[in-house]
Amino acid sequence: MTTVKDLRPHPLDQVHRLIEPGPVILVTTRHRGVPNVMTNGFNMMVRHAPPLIACTIGPWDHSYEALVETGECVVSVPTAEMAATVVDIGNCSGVDVDKFEEFDLTAVDGEKVQAPLVAECFANIECRVADTSLVAPYSLFVLEPVPGLDRSNAARPAPVPSPRRRHLHARRPDRRSQGPHDQVAVPSVSPPILWTLETRPCPEQ
Repeated sequence: MTTVKDLRPHPLDQVHRLIEPGPVILVTTRHRGVPNVMTNGFNMMVRHAPPLIACTIGPWDHSYEALVETGECVVSVPTAEMAATVVDIGNCSGVDVDKFEEFDLTAVDGEKVQAPLVAECFANIECRVADTSLVAPYSLFVLEPVPGLDRSNAARPAPVPSPRRRHLHARRPDRRSQGPHDQVAVPSVSPPILWTLETRPCPEQ
């Protein structure tokens, strides 16, 4: 019989690797006229409808100041083909480099926020900061997708998969699947702006 003494201890500073959330996303901001994009792996859905998204973005991130001052951003879902680019984006700082130029990304003006959309991404969700009460203790921003139209293409490339979620599909934000224990009605509200744009080739790494 296996007992706890047979198990190997795991260092506390590595716990996040066991349960780290997904998928990996890009978060764009525009601060004093300058666009920036960062890679973010600490994120989650908070509520179905109206939808809320939470992201951990701290003072160590160049995007933190922009998000605090402007209160808005775009959550961009990269495609699987962008995986190498997403890693490289996360390994450099917007203080030192224009990431849109460095990684040949196309910045598209948003409809409701100043932060740019990323044309190469599978989807772009324009957001405004809805709650900052968890920013000081946990660097956790609660974001609310801005009401608007759902714009999508007929052909959609696959997003970057999460190792824990083997089936990830794009859906209109005002729809959700309901199980036997999930019978809460979705209120009749305008869906958030969800832009899905045709992908373009990524620069060679």
